Amino acid sequence: MAASAVKIERIEVRVPAELKRDVERAADLTGRSITDFVTGVVEPAVRATLADHARTVLAEADREAFFAALENPPKPTAKLRDAADRYKDLIVSRG
Repeated sequence: MAASAVKIERIEVRVPAELKRDVERAADLTGRSITDFVTGVVEPAVRATLADHARTVLAEADREAFFAALENPPKPTAKLRDAADRYKDLIVSRG
C-alpha cells in the first residue's frame, strides 16, 4: 500500500459533552467519521478566516497607499493630461 502524500496530524479539542454528542450524531447522520465530518466543517471556516485576514491586511496596505497618494500626489503624466484635455473638450462641446 502506497504512503499518503499528505501528512496527517492530530488536534485535541475539549468541548462540552452535549456538543460532542451532537458532532457524533451529525457525523453518523451523514455517514462520515467524526474526523471527516469535523474536517469538512472546520476546514472551510479556517480557509475563510485566513482569506478574510488577507483581505484585511491588503486593505490596510491599500489604505496607506491611498492616503499617501492624497498627501503627496504624483505629477500628472502626459497621458493623463491628454485624457483630461479630451474630457474637457467633450464636456464643453455638449454644454
